[in-house]
Amino acid sequence: MKKIKDRWEIRKNWQLFFPFLGFSLVILTAYWISRRLLHTFGLNNTLVEWVFTLGSTIGLTVVMIRFFLWCFKKLEHKWKVAHKWEMIAIFIVFAITGSLSGKLAGPLVEWIGLGENNTHGAIYWTARILLIFPIYQCILVFVGWLFGQFKFFWEFEKKMLRRMGLGFLLS
Repeated sequence: MKKIKDRWEIRKNWQLFFPFLGFSLVILTAYWISRRLLHTFGLNNTLVEWVFTLGSTIGLTVVMIRFFLWCFKKLEHKWKVAHKWEMIAIFIVFAITGSLSGKLAGPLVEWIGLGENNTHGAIYWTARILLIFPIYQCILVFVGWLFGQFKFFWEFEKKMLRRMGLGFLLS
């Protein structure tokens, strides 16, 4: 435990929440991907189902953890955070926000009357993708606030809007 605390600059026990939540979410994601692959290859309800699921979950978990550690190393100097554990919180916020905005865009497009069943596919997907952007912007700051990273995400948001030529929205 001391090694984990030292590596992630954890000073208080409540900060351990972020590495454990991040690790749990990586395992859960690897499991979901493994189950999808299982169904894609038609291996469900066979003798190899659980062997495949367990093996691919472990393999994907290792690959994803290595990838995220590589990302942490690359972004460590670019993102100005006080402690390394905050980077885990930031990654979790990005994951939640991206997934949630993608999920919310579908029902919102349906609600405004551009449903997948009554609209051409190109119009439906264009509207859905265009709606993801404002949903993402609103949710990003809120979820960042929930995870104690409001300042980071507010600065991130302002920088992104300025780069897109939408800085006038901040006035």
